[in-house]
Amino acid sequence: MAGQCEKKVEKFQTEEEVAVRLAKYTADLSAKFVKERGVFTVVLSGGSLIYALRKLAEEPYKDTVEWGKWHVFWLDERVVKKDHPDSNYKLAFDGLLCKVPIPPGQVYAINDALSAEAAAEDYETCLKHLVQRNVIATSKATGFPKFDLILLGMGPDGHLASLFPGHALCNEKTKWVTHIMDSPKPPPRRITFTFPVINSAAYNAMVVTGHDTADAVQKALGNIQHHDTLPAQLLAAEDEVTWFLDHDAASKL
Repeated sequence: MAGQCEKKVEKFQTEEEVAVRLAKYTADLSAKFVKERGVFTVVLSGGSLIYALRKLAEEPYKDTVEWGKWHVFWLDERVVKKDHPDSNYKLAFDGLLCKVPIPPGQVYAINDALSAEAAAEDYETCLKHLVQRNVIATSKATGFPKFDLILLGMGPDGHLASLFPGHALCNEKTKWVTHIMDSPKPPPRRITFTFPVINSAAYNAMVVTGHDTADAVQKALGNIQHHDTLPAQLLAAEDEVTWFLDHDAASKL
């Protein structure tokens, strides 16, 4: 069942070591799923995650990963134009996607001409078409789409994707993709995958670096009981969740 997966924590001294390890981890899963399924469905988020993935655009991965088999999605997106500085698409394109030969038709950005609500509905429709074509697998346990790998980051407040502490969207049970109009972190209008989709992934990788996240990491992974739950504490997967932490993020564990 989703949610009863193995959870691993890997600690590194520096962000550079995190990036080196994350590149190998992602490349190994790419090879696994291309061999098993003929495709690799990978979901990206924004922020420092793209910086952590930069090693994939370097040797040995740039010329050995089967980029033509990748299908790339966004865990969450700010409802802005694709060339806007706040766009997660722009961040990922500039930082990684423009440097590797993934076919443009296999990179699924949101429709930036739509409202937040319509963009979320449109993106969910896109995902459903790809499930019907067996590009995206389906979880036998939950019935939700089962992405091969979702790469996540966590904010200092413990949010992931655009699912924020105490927000009603954390309790969404039926939608695959939904919208938020009042994000506590600007810009306020966003779309986001929901927990049923996130936690139905085969592998979830949570990449966290920096001193400002140490308290949230301690709360999410430590043994201290708290009366409130952070979104990051709800992260699960069908097969495995791995947390990749640098020294600063792990300093309070």
